[in-house]
Amino acid sequence: MLSTTTQSRSLSLVSIAIAAPLLFAATTLAQTAITYQKPPAPIEQLLDAPATPTVSVAPNGLTLLIAQPQSFPSIAEVARPRYRLAGIRFNPRNAGPSVTADSIELRLQTIAPGSPKAITGLPPALRASDILWSPDSKHIAFVQRSEAALDLWVIDIATAHAHRVGLLKLNSVLGRPCAWLPNSAGLLCKTVPATRGPAPKISEVPTGPHVSENLGKVTPAPTYEDMLSTPDDENIFEYYATSQLVEIPLTGPAHPLPLKGLIGAAMPSPDGHYALVELYHRPFSYTVPYQRFPLKTEVVTLKTGTAKVLLDRPVVDNLPISRDAVEPGPRDYQWRSDVPSTLVWVEAANGGLPTPKAPVADYVKALPAPFTGEPTTILEAPLRLARAFNGASGGARGLEWGNAHLAIATVSRFSDRKSMILAFDPSTPGKVTTIYEGSSQDRYHSPGRPLTVMNTAGHPVLKLSSDAQSIYFLSDGASRTGDKPFIATMPLTGGKETILYRSTDPYYIQPVAVLPGEKLLVRRESQTESPNYFTASLSDPATALTQITTFPSPYAGINMPTHEVLHYKRADGLDLTATLWLPYGYTKSQGPLPTLMEAYPAEFKTRAAASQVAGSPNRFPTFGWGGSPVYFTQIGYAVLENAAIPIIGEGDKQPNDTYVQQLVDGAKAAVDAGVATGTVDRNRVGVMGHSYGAFMTANLLAHTDIFRAGIARSGAYNRTLTPYGFQNEERTYWQDPKVYFDMSPFSYADKIKTPILLIHGEADDNTGTFPIQSERFYAALKGQGATVRLVFLPLEPHHYGAHESLQHMLWEMSRWLDTYVKPETSPATKSAE
Repeated sequence: MLSTTTQSRSLSLVSIAIAAPLLFAATTLAQTAITYQKPPAPIEQLLDAPATPTVSVAPNGLTLLIAQPQSFPSIAEVARPRYRLAGIRFNPRNAGPSVTADSIELRLQTIAPGSPKAITGLPPALRASDILWSPDSKHIAFVQRSEAALDLWVIDIATAHAHRVGLLKLNSVLGRPCAWLPNSAGLLCKTVPATRGPAPKISEVPTGPHVSENLGKVTPAPTYEDMLSTPDDENIFEYYATSQLVEIPLTGPAHPLPLKGLIGAAMPSPDGHYALVELYHRPFSYTVPYQRFPLKTEVVTLKTGTAKVLLDRPVVDNLPISRDAVEPGPRDYQWRSDVPSTLVWVEAANGGLPTPKAPVADYVKALPAPFTGEPTTILEAPLRLARAFNGASGGARGLEWGNAHLAIATVSRFSDRKSMILAFDPSTPGKVTTIYEGSSQDRYHSPGRPLTVMNTAGHPVLKLSSDAQSIYFLSDGASRTGDKPFIATMPLTGGKETILYRSTDPYYIQPVAVLPGEKLLVRRESQTESPNYFTASLSDPATALTQITTFPSPYAGINMPTHEVLHYKRADGLDLTATLWLPYGYTKSQGPLPTLMEAYPAEFKTRAAASQVAGSPNRFPTFGWGGSPVYFTQIGYAVLENAAIPIIGEGDKQPNDTYVQQLVDGAKAAVDAGVATGTVDRNRVGVMGHSYGAFMTANLLAHTDIFRAGIARSGAYNRTLTPYGFQNEERTYWQDPKVYFDMSPFSYADKIKTPILLIHGEADDNTGTFPIQSERFYAALKGQGATVRLVFLPLEPHHYGAHESLQHMLWEMSRWLDTYVKPETSPATKSAE
């Protein structure tokens, strides 16, 4: 489907249904024609504040690349032509994704106190993405996006000068287009074929009906968005996603390889002799995204271009609805990072079916060059290695390589949330040590994740202690007083970690990279101090930090709200938290405030995990893509942000069996906790949520009377439209129709009398939250006489991006709150216009 402004519904399709005031006997209906509006100035100040710069560390730990992210794109940028096919969205003009997170400024800085260095030669209108350091730390490659093409550029670190490399157009329709060769002399890239010819023409006159059929095969699937649906779709997808694999040296002519097709990823081997290539091919599916299309995995000899087929996997469209189910046979090929050219992959035991009592869930297999003979099984994993259905190379997530006798596997089982970290010897099959075992939801006891560093070939390997007896770990450092990130070493024999450096109050200090000379790069922030980068001493953690960057606060001159973490209990005694935000200068002598509560329910298998504190009170305020409720402190509201709403099902019980009761109990507890501070007015509380939080919002309005109004963005309200599971629910509609009915606020549309604002991206790309969810919910509510307003944001996906869209969203929300929540007494129902 080609989406343009002319093929999109106008913003004028804002629908309102308003229950009649006592004065009138009839319901008022309206479709309102409006243009994009702006929120109150104090809110817009926050929205328009620049993003904090990001940094990328050179592999040798000596230099930082400082990147300034682009602010929100304009609606004109979002309106560029795009196709929505095979589960992705791409721009046919430049063979790139329709939406990118570009950097608009790049600078270099040595990791020492001082000022950043400007880079000369950059494109005048910089739009950089896919930024990659070379293995030798001497160059940085990036993709420059223009209206017509994606070009390869390289920065020379020694001269701080950038230049374009080659004249070929890159193709990133199916993911990152380039990877550095291990010798740092060039890159292996996916390019637009020079001889691909004109694009397929779509006839405006149908030649016949479009037919789909299934002949007795069990093929359950989630409700994916943007699927192929016609032969024309297939041809267009194949045309634009087809790329040619090319070696592009830093100097000299490019070397095309005889490999062309739907290349998902191409990753050079550590010795640079081979490339592991993913090639998708026909027959395509109309029910699953391209990552599940038939996939041929090949190993290509770069010198000659000859290819050896490792696997030709059929379409994956018949997996059971279970997160523990995977396709049978080999999957997730990758290079073993610590040796020249050994392929590794995963094969499921028991045909990939969920078998929680089986002793082996997955086999990890290895085959060295020249890739003949029988593979060796180097690990029998008791739990599942994560699948890599992400369209990017890298194999199974959860495998890290150290040396000839050390690798780490992180495995898990969703059904009971069990997680393990295993140290194993790739040279001695069966030699395995469990260095951690627990619940994947237990943040307090999790050691975190192994730290990897780039080796000389540009591949990630484990960071080991000097005696090679321990591995470095990075952890969020969850605790009852909030996250306190740390870096630690963990003995390979198992046992307690040794913490090398940990964040301390009043700061939130996040370890970023281990540097030469026993130093650590950290990112430090506090409630009032914007993030900057510092170095710390690993040998003497008590030594004062040395500041490296001096990024100014993005909110300079803006009166910022204050916040604290509230600790309270649910009616059944469960410990919960929420963050209470208050306007600048507020004192309790001013009385309790109108309040907006925001939450996102989460499922847990134990009460212990559900009660754990998440986040930190020491973070600097950030507002992201505009979805934060904290904006509304700027116009006089208290905000209960991220109120914990755990939905628990212990043992054989499923969380959603008691979803509504636990939802209501959690919301009541949060409001009560806010009221107890003296800052929240119990009679003036609104509730909001996005996605599953919108689903929560509608349910709370259906089953409680504690809120004055609700704001639900991009939600799903009728679970029969997602019959093969949703969120973390794995039962299908036919297995438990009562759960689907009871959890659907659509089922209780006649009970919702509280004003509700529905906002939805017209081009929602999230599984399950089709725009029709809001359309049908609006129709049901207005048919029952509810006060409801439905706003569709043109061209927007699940998370809205255009500046004008975000301005308008915040305008709608502030008007709704000011109309239905802020007044001292509940107003007679009226339009928020």
